[in-house]
Amino acid sequence: MPGGLLMDVTGIGRTESAIRAMLIPHATELDQMPGLGAKTGTIRGGVRLTVTAREAEDAKAIARVRGLGFIGLLTLGAHHQRHHLAMARGQAMPGHGALTR
Repeated sequence: MPGGLLMDVTGIGRTESAIRAMLIPHATELDQMPGLGAKTGTIRGGVRLTVTAREAEDAKAIARVRGLGFIGLLTLGAHHQRHHLAMARGQAMPGHGALTR
């Protein structure tokens, strides 16, 4: 898509629930990052994630989004440390839903 990536992430059963629990809050994190815009929409079986450069002419940001791809985009943001500490403690982060074992 012009300016970035549009990704449909789908699954069934628990996988569908996990996709929604992970991607919707992560898009909020991405949307707060300088130079990026992110949004989600629910689709059958999961989530449509759209990540773009905030400035349509920012070729470097567009290349970064496309180069990182889905998995690379999931690594961005400073919430990961808090997230993993909460997981280790058996706690959920706000917006991430309940932690199940």
